[in-house]
Parts: sequence; C-alpha cells; structure tokens
Amino acid sequence: MEKDYLKVFVVASVILERDYRYLLVQEAKEGAYGLWNLPGGRVEAGESIEEAASREVKEETGYSVNLTAKVAIFHESHEHNIKHVFAGEISDGDLAVPEDEIIDAQWFSFAEMDEMRGQLRMPWVLDAVRIYEEKFKDFN
Repeated sequence: MEKDYLKVFVVASVILERDYRYLLVQEAKEGAYGLWNLPGGRVEAGESIEEAASREVKEETGYSVNLTAKVAIFHESHEHNIKHVFAGEISDGDLAVPEDEIIDAQWFSFAEMDEMRGQLRMPWVLDAVRIYEEKFKDFN
C-alpha cells in the first residue's frame, strides 16, 4: 500500500529590534504576496538552523546579524513548517531588499503589528514578538 507523505520544512527567522520597533519584510512570493513577515526562510541542506537564520536575514535585508537568543519554536500542525525564531542584533550592512523576493522592509512597533495582524504572513509572527518582549526586553 502506497502512503501519502507531506513535506514539511524547517524555517529560521530573526527578530531585529531597534528603538522599540521591529523589522518586517513584505513578501513577493506567490501565495504570500504583500504579506509581512520576519526576515527568514528555509534551512538548506548542510547548514545549521542558526546559519540559515543569519543567511536569510542577509539575503532579505542586506544586514549581517549576530544571533543573541533563541526566542521560540512554532509548529502549529503536521501541515505547517517548523519555525525557529531567534533574536538578533545588526552587526553590519545597509538595508537593501532583493526585488524578486521582497517588496519592502519597514520597522513597526508591536502596537502597529497588532493593528495589521491580518496583513501578517501568519499569527505566529506577532506571537514571536510578544514572547521576545516578555522574555528578552525590559520596556519599562
């Protein structure tokens, strides 16, 4: 008997925060066109999750980053990719987005992200930033 298998990927994303604002990228991919997401993408064969996170940020934003903490892992169901979210600091580079992959990149406050939650790629984006603020930042 032949079985149907579902292919699920491992994805690595990075939260970049500056002056209480978070960098989001607006996707140009079919199926997610115009939606906002944390910079990140699939882990490729032969690289670690951390290497993928740093590579994807560089490809999507032009920034080199140092990862500072693992924020969370999200896996909503067997049909969804496994998402590893890191906190990072910009170490070098200037904001530059590849037009074939990213429409725009902008900094948003948590409140602005909450207001535009219908424009986010997935609800976990807002959840990741909420966890980051609770665990890793003192905004008082």
